[in-house]
Amino acid sequence: MDKAFDVRLTVVGERMFAVRIDSPDLDWRHRQSLMKPAQVAVPEEVSRAVAAYLGELRLVYGAFDFAVTAAGAWYFLECNPNGQWAWQPPETTDAIAQAIADQLQRGSDA
Repeated sequence: MDKAFDVRLTVVGERMFAVRIDSPDLDWRHRQSLMKPAQVAVPEEVSRAVAAYLGELRLVYGAFDFAVTAAGAWYFLECNPNGQWAWQPPETTDAIAQAIADQLQRGSDA
């Protein structure tokens, strides 16, 4: 696989927040100061698969990691049901925080 960049897709309920991660390193976590995050669109088939994954596991939150090829193919790496999100761009972290607050207000039956 010829990886072009990574994506962290944070999902809260039905809301999805995707950030493209450009890094000089194979694993962007090693030198986070060198990574450049930016919002990115999520392909419809990825959105459907992520929603099905969370539904099957009865989760309302997930931090999904993907590797994306130069051709635009998304490869699933993992889902962390307690993944970090505060390192993302401020507009994304604000939106995620609001989505979590909204989800908590709806309660566990929502």
